[in-house]
Amino acid sequence: MVASLGTIRFTLFEMTDKILVLSTCASADEAEKLARLLVERRLAACVSVVPQARSYFRWKGEVEMADECLLLIKSARELFEPLRAAIEAEHSYETPEVVAIPILAGARGYLNWMDANLETGREPVAE
Repeated sequence: MVASLGTIRFTLFEMTDKILVLSTCASADEAEKLARLLVERRLAACVSVVPQARSYFRWKGEVEMADECLLLIKSARELFEPLRAAIEAEHSYETPEVVAIPILAGARGYLNWMDANLETGREPVAE
């Protein structure tokens, strides 16, 4: 009998509801402003600002390069849409990067800390 990919995934990991959202900013000031806004609104439990990322991309038919700050935004799937809207409303880019990656697993203590600091209304899970 052949197991489905879904069955294999849930056998290996019990997927969390948490996500890591990636975004880039043109300056450290903008990155810090967005990071603070997302945490204050409880759309992110934590935002790590990684300075000096160099991005290469195609924009309006040309290959471009930009020095940027990378935001690593820790959140929950149910908050993605308001988080995306907040970034798009406050960002200086015409088309900001807002990409979510699922968090398959994590330390229970950290996941509980995230729950306590996000606007999800969920209670932390006992360890």
